[in-house]
Amino acid sequence: MVFQHIRQDWFSNVRGDLLAGIVVALALIPEAIAFSIIAGVDPKVGLYASFSIATLIAFFGGRPGMISAATGAMALIMVSLVKEHGLDYLLAATILTGVLQIVAGWIKLGRLMRFVSRSVITGFVNALATLIFLAQLPELTNVTWHVYAVTAAALAIIYGLPYLTRAVPSPLVAIVVMTGASITLGLDIRTVGDMGDLPDSLPSFLIPNVPFSLETLQIILPYSATLMLVGLLESLMTATIVDDLTDTRSDKNRECVGQGIANVATGFIGGMAGCAMIGQSVINIKSGGRTRLSTLMAGVVLLLMVVFLGDWVRQIPMAALVAVMIMVAIGTFSWSSISNLRAHPTSSSIVMLATVVVTVATHDLAKGVLAGVLLSGVFFAQKVSRMLGVTSRVEADKDGGEIRHYLVSGHVFFVSSDQLVHAFDYSPTRATVHIDLSDAHFWDITAIGALDKVVLKLRRAGAQVVVHGLNEASATLMTRFAIHDKDGAEDMLAGH
Repeated sequence: MVFQHIRQDWFSNVRGDLLAGIVVALALIPEAIAFSIIAGVDPKVGLYASFSIATLIAFFGGRPGMISAATGAMALIMVSLVKEHGLDYLLAATILTGVLQIVAGWIKLGRLMRFVSRSVITGFVNALATLIFLAQLPELTNVTWHVYAVTAAALAIIYGLPYLTRAVPSPLVAIVVMTGASITLGLDIRTVGDMGDLPDSLPSFLIPNVPFSLETLQIILPYSATLMLVGLLESLMTATIVDDLTDTRSDKNRECVGQGIANVATGFIGGMAGCAMIGQSVINIKSGGRTRLSTLMAGVVLLLMVVFLGDWVRQIPMAALVAVMIMVAIGTFSWSSISNLRAHPTSSSIVMLATVVVTVATHDLAKGVLAGVLLSGVFFAQKVSRMLGVTSRVEADKDGGEIRHYLVSGHVFFVSSDQLVHAFDYSPTRATVHIDLSDAHFWDITAIGALDKVVLKLRRAGAQVVVHGLNEASATLMTRFAIHDKDGAEDMLAGH
């Protein structure tokens, strides 16, 4: 059983994983250098991080075939920390980020993905595809025609080769062919080597040179907490997307722990914090990668390339890599979501568009997803509140008086509580009022407070009130928080 599990996770797609890993490694190099520049550190910090995180997440992550490395979302958070305190504090923050992520996995924080709606995920995908495409524009503006020619030729290979053969990933062929053409023709275009210096040695173990004090913790904790949240959010969202692409399931809590282990180790070899990368993950899947072997291959090949094959890697034209990323952007974007804008409920379309707009406007995936989740919650609360209904009937009792029956159906919580209060007749009466709650559920103290208000207002009007039919959960809330049967209830309610 164990051997079958290992084979499935590692060796069920060896050829596809090895080739896909090479493609991903080539695409990771300029990204890691660019993110290092964004964070204000040496390129080797991002490259070492990408190697370390990709390699370790292959063993400890919860989503086979997903690529994790240094990312732009994480780099943006590090800028002020590096500027104000230096690289060593960044490394310490990276280690603490990992520790917090491990704790998050232990307390099952991965379950929070259940609260992210499909509309938010679609918006996240579309926003990320947009950001990936926009990130390529600097490489395509104010350049010579050679850049456009190389990009177009690479795209032609990427999309055309699969019609002839799928034996080799077309992005890999595009990179190799365009690199050869650029060297042979002596094209004067921007290459990977122009992005920054590549490291010429393997990473080594080091301990960040920071004081082990409460002051240091106060400096790095806010950054680490933010990095932890952004990293896990992006990783869990990416895992969900890869689940859909491969029609398989992932272990979200294991992914949290795996991200933590990878970041802790990365901080001790001089790397910056990272997380899952949807762009590279899509490249991996579309290039044939499926198992943990492809992720391991990406990390190992990345390090071997930059350390031992640096002279060749430096000559890869950025235009070829831009073509690969354009392919990723096109393949990542959910084109069906455009036609679904009219077909889907208006609330779902608004959530999707809000996620895209906020993410693209802020360049912050966490803010975009948070906006989408909050909007989803608001729309859901409004929809559930409409399910509340109160019906009434009046009958005469044996003494000639009135008995009013109110049947409350649906969910009572902070959104629908006012609706409950306004559904009753509070005109002066000597009637007996029966409030039947057998078809209702009370969710929070706001709902209990609304029932208190109903009962006390009816009593003020002269009615005798009988409440019955509560389910067990609602009765428990009522026993703990209701005040309408307590002494001084009228004064307590007035005080509120």
